[in-house]
Amino acid sequence: MTNFIPIFPLGIVVYPGEDLNLHIFEPRYKQLIAECHATKKPFGIPVAINDKMKDHGTLVEIVELSKVHDSGEMDIKTKGTRIFRILEVIKEVPDKLYSGAIVTYPQNYEQGSADIMRSILMGIKELHQLLKVTKDFKKGDGVLNSYDVAHHIGLSLEEEYELLGLFHERQRQEYLRLHLAKVIPMLAGMEQLKEKIKLNGHFKNLSGFDL
Repeated sequence: MTNFIPIFPLGIVVYPGEDLNLHIFEPRYKQLIAECHATKKPFGIPVAINDKMKDHGTLVEIVELSKVHDSGEMDIKTKGTRIFRILEVIKEVPDKLYSGAIVTYPQNYEQGSADIMRSILMGIKELHQLLKVTKDFKKGDGVLNSYDVAHHIGLSLEEEYELLGLFHERQRQEYLRLHLAKVIPMLAGMEQLKEKIKLNGHFKNLSGFDL
């Protein structure tokens, strides 16, 4: 299946099911949002990295037009729905300020491993304890998937985009598991280093070593 969608490239990755609030201020995107809201049609957010638009992005629907400012700027609430791949960019659309794209929607397998997901969630809790942060995912652990947690484990933008290009939940779970297995020991080592630095210059109560 292919179709034309208006596009709003951004330097972020949006995942299916994710809520995203946006402040719209550019004339071309004010037009895009006004038309999509009036017609109840979605638009696409392709990922832009290093000023280059990538092939994959996420279709989003407008959940709420929260506020229209006197200047015409808008505050909107959106939700990601599905991932698309760009086949062709349409830079100039007749009578429109914004651009569009011909896209297709890769088949996305959502069934993963409950055991691996439990392992990921344990890793996330350990990571957040090391970072001294708390996160409420507003869902029970049993229904969380890779998209729900991907923004909260310290992935770079490039890594988040790599995850967007994986179309099987088991692959995405393995990607997150490997990332956590790499980053947690690094952070734990940094915590140990911080404790050593704190002790430097202080009297130490150490037991002698018997020869």
